[in-house]
Amino acid sequence: MSGNTIRLIDDNYCFVCGKRNPIGLRLDFAFDGRTIRTEFIPGKEHQGYFNIVHGGIISTLLDEVMVKLAIALGMPAVTAQMDIRLRKPLNVGQKITVEAEILKEGRKLLESYAKAVTEDNILIADAKGKLVKI
Repeated sequence: MSGNTIRLIDDNYCFVCGKRNPIGLRLDFAFDGRTIRTEFIPGKEHQGYFNIVHGGIISTLLDEVMVKLAIALGMPAVTAQMDIRLRKPLNVGQKITVEAEILKEGRKLLESYAKAVTEDNILIADAKGKLVKI
């Protein structure tokens, strides 16, 4: 890496999707050409307070789907800003679907939206993000 050049290298150790990370979530993602999604069932090791999933884990998932979507669309990017709303507590063992879409594309910046919902379509959390294209 030299100057302002950033190389994004995937060595399969990403905490969320890396298949080689022994303590990672190892999630798979489905891309439909416009949005991307993943499913997650949190375990006890993902809790903050008793039986409630840590907000940082949920925030990480929202961040990940936004960046994964940019990559899937051929626009590798990194998160510059995220505005997260944790709306309802998520219980350990409760499955969620996390998905993202691009709201606006500029020359250097992407604006995106991500949400996490339960199987009953209850909104657990959502986020708006600004991603910088690399």
